[in-house]
Amino acid sequence: MLEELTLNKEQINNFKKDGFLVVKNGFNNDDITKIENWTTELSDLPEEPGKHWVFHETSKLDPKLSLINRIEKISPFHQGFAELSSTLKQPVAQLLGEEAILFKEKINFKMPGGDGFKPHQDSQAGWEDYADYFISVMVCIDEATIENGCLQLVSGFQNRGLFREWEPLTDEDMAEMEFIHYPTQPGDIVFFDCYTPHASEPNLGNSTRRLYFATYNKLSEGEHLEQYYADKHKTFPPDIDRVEGKEYTFRV
Repeated sequence: MLEELTLNKEQINNFKKDGFLVVKNGFNNDDITKIENWTTELSDLPEEPGKHWVFHETSKLDPKLSLINRIEKISPFHQGFAELSSTLKQPVAQLLGEEAILFKEKINFKMPGGDGFKPHQDSQAGWEDYADYFISVMVCIDEATIENGCLQLVSGFQNRGLFREWEPLTDEDMAEMEFIHYPTQPGDIVFFDCYTPHASEPNLGNSTRRLYFATYNKLSEGEHLEQYYADKHKTFPPDIDRVEGKEYTFRV
C-alpha cells in the first residue's frame, strides 16, 4: 500500500494563493520505486484496442524514430495506478473542500527528442463541458530538469478564469505572466488547478522525463471519466484505433 498523503493548512493556503503547490518528497523512496516499476510495466504491455491508450510522436532529434509520447486511461487496466489515483484523491479533496473523483489521467513520457507543450490552461481543452473546476496532480517519476523539459508554472493568474477554449494562450494573454521552471525529483508532487497557466519545453537532452498526471473534479459534479474518454475517442483516439490516412490534430 502507498503511504497516505495529507496537506497542512499552510500548503492549502499556498495553493489557493498561487493556483498550484509543489510538495517535495511527497512519496518516499519505497513508494516511488513502486511507481517507477508500474510505469515500466505499463509501457511494456502490448497495445490493444479497448485497453490503455498509447500515443506516439516523431523524435525531434531523429525524424526516423517513433517515441512513446504518453499513455492515458490507465487505472481501469492497472491495479498499481488505480491505487495511486486513489491515494492522490485525499489531498485533492482537501483542496476542493469535498470528496474528489478521478476525471482523467496520463503519463507524459517525454523521451529524448520528445516535444514540449505550449503555454495553456487545462480547461481550454473543453473540460468545462463536464464540470466547473478541476485539480490536477503531477507525480515526478524521473528527475525533471530544465534541460529535459520540466514543468513551468505561472502563479496568481488562476482567478482570471478561462481565457478561451481549444486554443493555446497568445502572446497578448501572456504579456504579464512569468513562467517559472520547477525542476522536480522522483517522489515530488505538484498540485495545480485547471486555470493555472503552464507549459514545458522539448527534451533535447539524453534523459527520459516521465511524469504522471491525475485530474479530479468534485464528486458532487458527477463522475465523467468514461464519458470524457468516449468523447475524446471520436476526435483523438489512441494510435492503435486510428483510421489509416485520416489526420488527427492535438489542439491543446
